Amino acid sequence: MGKITVDGNTAVANVAYKLSEIATIYPITPSSTMAELADSMASDGVKNIFGNTLKVVEMQSEGGAAGALHGALSSGALATTFTASQGLLLMIPNMYKIAGELLPCVMHVSARTIATHALSIFGDHSDVMACRQTGFAFLASGSVQEAQDLALAAHLATLNSSVPFVHFFDGFRTSHEINTIEALDFDKVKKYVPYNKINEFKNRGLNSNHPHQQGTAQNPDIFFQNREACNTYYNAVPKIVEKALSDVYKITGRKYGLFDYVGCENPEHIIILMGSGSSTAETTVNYLNKNFGTKYGVIKVRLFRPFSATHLNNAIPKSVKSITVLDRTKEPGSVGEPLYTDVVCALQEMGRNIKVYGGRYGLGSKEFTPTFVNAVFENMLNAQPKNHFTIGINDDVTKTSLKVTKQVFPSENVTACKFYGYGGDGTVSANKSSIKIIGNNTKLNGQAYFEYDSKKSGNATISHLRFGKQKINESYLLDSIDFVAVHNQTYVKKYNFLKGLKVGGTLLLNTNWNKKQLTFTQLMPTLLRKA
Repeated sequence: MGKITVDGNTAVANVAYKLSEIATIYPITPSSTMAELADSMASDGVKNIFGNTLKVVEMQSEGGAAGALHGALSSGALATTFTASQGLLLMIPNMYKIAGELLPCVMHVSARTIATHALSIFGDHSDVMACRQTGFAFLASGSVQEAQDLALAAHLATLNSSVPFVHFFDGFRTSHEINTIEALDFDKVKKYVPYNKINEFKNRGLNSNHPHQQGTAQNPDIFFQNREACNTYYNAVPKIVEKALSDVYKITGRKYGLFDYVGCENPEHIIILMGSGSSTAETTVNYLNKNFGTKYGVIKVRLFRPFSATHLNNAIPKSVKSITVLDRTKEPGSVGEPLYTDVVCALQEMGRNIKVYGGRYGLGSKEFTPTFVNAVFENMLNAQPKNHFTIGINDDVTKTSLKVTKQVFPSENVTACKFYGYGGDGTVSANKSSIKIIGNNTKLNGQAYFEYDSKKSGNATISHLRFGKQKINESYLLDSIDFVAVHNQTYVKKYNFLKGLKVGGTLLLNTNWNKKQLTFTQLMPTLLRKA
């Protein structure tokens, strides 16, 4: 199909639309684009792979969307939904029922912070982690390309396993990042859809012409036994997901595993994590190993539930001496965050005697950079490594933070541009158009990501654009910049927009100051004071 330049939400919505018959929606940030795009495509009469137009039903709450999803599935319809954060939590009661009744479906989640001491519309994994006990399988994507490909894998796997899936990716960092990816060829996809499983699913749907009993109340004499009867389905999921990923490889040529290792051949220290942070970790490890001779590696977690201890064990090289597990969530009062405790338990059961440390990063879309990845590795090299730490903040209360002693800037073979605008001035929209023009109409690949706060209109926006000949897989903000444009002259006194600008780089300032006012003595002291 060739390359397209889209954001993560769009990449996922395209797949969900093609492989579903019904979408029950109630849009919530940052998943709204998926629901809106599905509704728009349906209005335009776009056909799914079955030759029909998706039926989109907007409900009055996320709980209603989940109830409608459950009802649609019970009738034998291929249904999906899109959600995040509190919206996902409102779906939990229906998620238990959907999983308990082994109804195949995929919920696409742009993972977002759960409101605790404050509301945050930004991204981390606290919402999906609150649902890990529902019985859904969980598949994690770390980039726009992966979000498209693993969305397909989730839809194939759920049909073959009868276990419902949550396919999740980082809110904003992946959902709103625009990147040039290789599009799916849905004519090829059709060949790998298990139509026999679809027929089996439809045949057990509620039908007044063929009545059957389900959803009963059970007493202590039989409930436990029936609850355990689902074990065989969950035990089969890892191999079924492997088969789905193999099908994705046959369709696209891109290979994914349940746990993917990247790094040197014989690493001594590795990081295990999932989501967009894994892309940053991979970029950093490759840079450090190549330039400094380090023996580092990264394991990207794809299938989080059911958690396969065997597959994780096989992915960890025998040379590894220590592991740090990074979670993008906080679970107060626990012995450790979810992924950390899973890894510790899995290694114990597999008889691997490796020291494991845990850390938290990226809550509320806090930036996660190569510098922080390096600090995590340096912690493992210390005589007494810190456990249950934080990275990316300065915790001056409970002193959990790792010290950052070295700045790391992996060389990027791209042109990097940074634009300072304000909400409503058209800067973000123009940059979205620009990167799509570059990605879709030239031989270059493009990436764009946008910083703006929850107040949006009238407040500062910062657009980060990369473009170059190679695939761009840097899930962090620009730190080495060729071109900076400042669209509001008052920002001279507010922002350090010279930071990261390369020697010989270009600064474009939109201003009404005349040549006399725009002098070295009046403008530069402010900038140099900030630099």
